[in-house]
Amino acid sequence: MIKKLANGELDITALEIKDVIDINLLQTFQDNFATAMTMSSVTVDKEGTPVTKPSSYTNFCMNFTQSTKVGNDRCAASHKKGGEEAARTLKPYIYTCHAGLIDFAAPISIDDHLIGSILGGQVLTSVPEEAKYRKIATDIGVNEEGYIDAVNKIVLTTEEKITAAAEVLYIVANSLSQAGYQKLKLSNMSQTLADNFSQISATMEELSSSSITVTNNQHNLSDEIVNVKNISTDINTILDSIKSIADETKMLGLNAAIEAARAGDAGRGFGVVATEIRALSQNSKETAVKILSLTTKIQNSVDKTIETSHATLETTEQQSAAIQEVTANLMEVTTLSDELNAMANNK
Repeated sequence: MIKKLANGELDITALEIKDVIDINLLQTFQDNFATAMTMSSVTVDKEGTPVTKPSSYTNFCMNFTQSTKVGNDRCAASHKKGGEEAARTLKPYIYTCHAGLIDFAAPISIDDHLIGSILGGQVLTSVPEEAKYRKIATDIGVNEEGYIDAVNKIVLTTEEKITAAAEVLYIVANSLSQAGYQKLKLSNMSQTLADNFSQISATMEELSSSSITVTNNQHNLSDEIVNVKNISTDINTILDSIKSIADETKMLGLNAAIEAARAGDAGRGFGVVATEIRALSQNSKETAVKILSLTTKIQNSVDKTIETSHATLETTEQQSAAIQEVTANLMEVTTLSDELNAMANNK
C-alpha cells in the first residue's frame, strides 16, 4: 500500500510487491523460470500470502503432501522458517523441507526493507530413501504407494544448479523491485512538482490580487490628501474673511471714538457704531464656528488617511508572506529537480 511520510516522501515500510512490480510480468517470468529450470516457484508477500499462482508445482507436493491438514501445516511451517531466514539475511536461503525436498527462498527488498519472497525448489539432489518416505506418508496420512511413486518422479539435480537458480530469482526479482521503486519515486516527485507549481500559481494570483488592492488603497489615499488640500484652501479663504472683518472692526472703532469726541453727551453716532461693531462680532463668531467645522473635517480626513495607510501596510505584509512562501516552494522544486536529474543520470 502506497503511503507518504510527513515530508512527502514514500513510506518504504508500507510498500508491497504489487506496488513496485507488475504481477503479470512477475508471473510470466516465474512460469518461464520454472519451466527452464525444472523447478517449482511461487511469490509471496512479507506475510507469506501468495501474490502469484504456483509455477510447475509437483504432484508429490500438490496432491499428496499438501492434501492433508497435517502435511499442509508442516509445509507452511517449513516455508515460514525458510522465508524468515531469508528475510533475516536478505540473501537467498536454501533448505530441506519437512518432506525431504530441497527448497529455497529468495527475499525481495527495497533499501533493506523486505516486501516479499520468491519460493522455489521441490527437487532432490539424491535418490530418495523409500523407508523414509513411507514413514512421512504415514505421519501425514497419505497413501504410501502413491507417495513413493510421486517422490520417485521428483527431478534430481545438483546443489550448484539449485544455488544458481536461487541467485537468478534473487537478482531478477530485486532488479524488478528496484526499477519499480525508482519509477514510483519518480512519479511521486513529479506529482510533488505539479502540486508545488500549482501552489506557486495560486500564490502568484494572490500576489496579483494584493497588488490591485495596494493600488486602490493608494488611489484612495491620494483622494483623501487632495480633500485635505481643498479643505485647507477653504480655511485660508475664511481666514482672509476674518482678516477683512477685523480691519473693518478696527476702522469702525476709530470712527466711533471720533464721533463720541465730537458729540459729547449727544453720542448718538457712537450708538450706531456700537451696533455695527456688535454685528461684526457676531459675524466673527459665526466664522469661528465654520472654522471649527472645517477643522473637524480635516481631522476626519486625516483619520481616513491613517486607516488607509494601515490597510496598505497590512496588504504589504501579506505580500511579503506570500513571496516567502513562493521562495520556499521554489527551493523545494529546485531540490526535487536535482534529485530527478541525479536519477536520470543513475548517480
